[in-house]
Amino acid sequence: MRYRLFGQTGLRVSELLLGTMTLRSAESARAVLDVYADAGGNFLDTASAYGESEEILGAVLRRRDRFVLATKYSLSRDADDPNAGGNHRKNLVLSLEQSLRRLRTDYVDVLWVHLWDRHTPAEETMRALDDVVRAGKVLYVGVSDAPAWFVARANTLAEWRGWTSFAGLQVPYSLLQRDVERELLPMADALGMSVAAWGPLAAGKLSGGTVRAGKLTAREEAVALAVREVAGELGATPAQVALAWVRRGGALPLVGARTPGQVADCLGEVDLPPEAVARLSAAAPFVRGFPADFIAECEPSAFGSGVVVR
Repeated sequence: MRYRLFGQTGLRVSELLLGTMTLRSAESARAVLDVYADAGGNFLDTASAYGESEEILGAVLRRRDRFVLATKYSLSRDADDPNAGGNHRKNLVLSLEQSLRRLRTDYVDVLWVHLWDRHTPAEETMRALDDVVRAGKVLYVGVSDAPAWFVARANTLAEWRGWTSFAGLQVPYSLLQRDVERELLPMADALGMSVAAWGPLAAGKLSGGTVRAGKLTAREEAVALAVREVAGELGATPAQVALAWVRRGGALPLVGARTPGQVADCLGEVDLPPEAVARLSAAAPFVRGFPADFIAECEPSAFGSGVVVR
C-alpha cells in the first residue's frame, strides 16, 4: 500500500480509504478490517448518521492509534428536533460527542462536514471546527458534498483568521459520474486539498458482475465493458481498473465493503498506461462546459502565443 499526505498536512493516509457504512455485524467487521489493515490500509471513514455501523466500528477497532479514524457530522440525529441537524455549533458539538462515545475513543483524526448547510454561516462552522481541534477532540477537518465556492470561501476565512482549514474534500467521483471535474477538483488542486472519492465503483456497476443484466443503461454498459476489457488485458479485476482510473489524477478512492473478499478485490494496485486511460475516458465522454471549456478555447488568443499556460 502506498501513502499520501492528507492535504497540506503531514498526516499520511493510504491510497485506498475504507468506508464502513455497510458494516452490519461485529464478526464481518473484524474480518473486513483485518484484510484492510494487513494490506497497509489505515483510513477508516464513518459518520454520525451511520448509526449502528459507527457503533460496530467502535466495538471491533483494535490498535486505534494505528488508524486514521474519520467521522462526519451534519445530518439529523432526531427528525423532531430542528437543531439536531445542520452545520451549526450546537449540532457539531453534540454529534461529535455521540460519535466519540460510539467509537470508544476520546478523539477522531478527521471530522468531515457531511453536507453543505446553506442556513449556517461559514464563519460559524469554521470557528466551531477550530474550537474542537484546539480542544484535542479532532485533529484535522474536511468537507463533503459542498459547492466549490463555499469550500474556497471557508478556507480563505480560516486562513485569514488563523483557524483550521479544510484539508480534505469528499465527493462522488467515478467513470460514470464526472461532474466534480468542472469546479470541485480544480478547486481542491488549487487549495492543496486531498480528494476522497466516494462511489468510485458506481454502486457496483464498474466492479464486474455485481449488477444484474438489463439493469444498466446503454452508457453504463459501454463504460463497464471498457473497464472489463482493460482489466482483461492487464490481468487485473474490473474493480482495480476502475479505482486506478480514479487515482490517476490524485484522488483517493473511498470504498465500502461488506466482506473480506470485496476488500481484497480493491487492494490490487494497477498502473494504467496512457492508452488505457484514454480508452476508459473516451467510453465515458464528458464535457466540462462553461467556463472551463470557453476559457481554454480563448487562452491562446487572449494572452498571446508566448504565454505558458499550465
